[in-house]
Formats: sequence, C-alpha cells, structure tokens
Amino acid sequence: MLSDFNFNYKHLFEEELLAEILSIGEYRKVKEGKELIDIGSEIKFMPLVISGAIKILREDEQGDEFEQGDTCAMTITCCLGKAKSKIRAIAERETELLLIPVHKIAEWMSTYKSWQSFILQSYHERMQELLDAIDTIAFLNMDERLLKYLNDKAIVNKNEIIQVTHKEIANDLHTSRVVISRLLKALEKKKIITLHRNQVHLLEI
Repeated sequence: MLSDFNFNYKHLFEEELLAEILSIGEYRKVKEGKELIDIGSEIKFMPLVISGAIKILREDEQGDEFEQGDTCAMTITCCLGKAKSKIRAIAERETELLLIPVHKIAEWMSTYKSWQSFILQSYHERMQELLDAIDTIAFLNMDERLLKYLNDKAIVNKNEIIQVTHKEIANDLHTSRVVISRLLKALEKKKIITLHRNQVHLLEI
C-alpha cells in the first residue's frame, strides 16, 4: 500500500503533509461493486484513491469515473459545505483508499499550499470533464458516444476487456438496451470490438 501511495502522491505533497495523511488516513480495501457513499448520506471522509477506480453516480444514474491518484470534487464540495451527499460512489473494481476525515480538508487548505493546489486542480479537472461530457452529448452520435464510453472504461481500468452488461451501458448512456446491442454488433462487425457474455473486448484503444 505504501509504495502505491507514494507513487501516486509523493510528487504532489510535501513530506510533512504526506506523514500527516499516512498517520490520520484510514486505509480501506473495498471489493468490486461495493458502495462507499450513498445519495443523501452524511459524508464523514474524503477518499484518496491509491489503486483501483470508483464510479460516481448522480440521481439520474449518469456515471462518471475517476481513477487512482485522484479524488472526487463533488465529495469535496459536500464536505466543505457540510451538506448531504449528492452522489453514490461504487468501486468499479477492487480499490484501495485512504479515508481523510472531513475536518482536515479545510484545515490543510490553509496549512499546506500543495494541498490547496491539489484541491483546486481537482475542481479544474472535473470542470473540464463536465465540459467534455456536454460536448459529447451535444455533438457526438450515439455510436461515437458508445465507443468513447468503452475507451474511457478501458483507460480507467487499464484493461481492454470491459466487464459490463448491455443494460448497464444503456443506463449510463441514457438509451435503450436494444439500441446498445445493435451498436455493439455493428462495432463487432467492424472488428473494433469482440463481444462475450457480460464482457466487451476492445480491440482498438
């Protein structure tokens, strides 16, 4: 765990902050599919992802993902505002985390410049992802959105074999399972993917 944590965060934080994170943070390993935070729940910690990936779901079940060496801007917002969670967080695959108590987020903002930069950069990156998502919905056809979705999943999970059902893809892309099945078959015919039971093998990334 320590080597993975240092790999992801040592270049971001000064030694004093790294030591404090490791002494205060609660280590947790969660299995694939395990729920970490539910909509409407009180947020008591902010997760720092050491390895793995977490899927973030809003009320409408639209998914967004963040990968190792990252955290979630929505969680930060709820923590700082002492608000109830507006997201559901589920482990995309087996994931290792350090859970930081919420009271430390604001405290470290004024104590450590590296932490302040990390939080602000997280906001910036999530805003850019939001703009990209808007562009995707507004300008890409469904087949292009589907291919981008599969590519993003492969990159986040570092695996070209994606464990997902047609129904799950349809829910994430706000369309029907029939449409997704038809588009997946078309991609398979173009030799971009191969289909297996509850699995998509992406041949071109």
